[in-house]
Amino acid sequence: MHDQLSLSIADEAERLGLVLPADSSQRLAAYAVSLWSWNERLNLTRHTDVEKFVSRDVADAAAIEPHLARGEHVLDVGTGGGVPGVLLAILRPDLRVELCDSVGKKARAVADIVRDAGLTLPVHEAAGQAIVKAAAARGDRFDTLVVRAVAPLVKLLSWFEPIAAQYGRMLVVKGPRWEDEKAEARHKGWAKQVVVRRIASWPLRGSDNESVLLEIRPR
Repeated sequence: MHDQLSLSIADEAERLGLVLPADSSQRLAAYAVSLWSWNERLNLTRHTDVEKFVSRDVADAAAIEPHLARGEHVLDVGTGGGVPGVLLAILRPDLRVELCDSVGKKARAVADIVRDAGLTLPVHEAAGQAIVKAAAARGDRFDTLVVRAVAPLVKLLSWFEPIAAQYGRMLVVKGPRWEDEKAEARHKGWAKQVVVRRIASWPLRGSDNESVLLEIRPR
């Protein structure tokens, strides 16, 4: 099953023009099988076929990874079913990836999914802010927090702007409303200590819209 799915993932990636490491499709397949199995018990993803999995989940990770330096320490905040963190770990084995989710049953599920995919990644059953603070306190701060489909910018900034000195930056995947979200955050008094800028964009398959990657750094 994994072999056929692996070939289908590789074919779909090629069709979309995504360049993936030669040895990644097998692990992507193992991850997808486990994710979809868990999804029958716990709602972790809406992308339950090869086309959506590759065009949304893999495409997002592939858009993020060129912006990560070799060996970066990365925290996937609100990982849900493991996107984009697990996929980044598969596409970029050099990265030090950790995952967290404040919803305990999701964190426990993704820990099982990670094991099934043959990966060794720390999975934390806690909010991202707590994990960032704990890492900084022991001198092992995160270079980058990656965030996808977790909360509007105003909420993200209310959580992470006050502790911006304790991690390097955030990379946030957003949709076409990102400028409205940025304006709302500024209106409510956030984005004073950080700079929010778009650093990449790519087509949102199946629509006329696009996804964007925002980088949020301390001023």
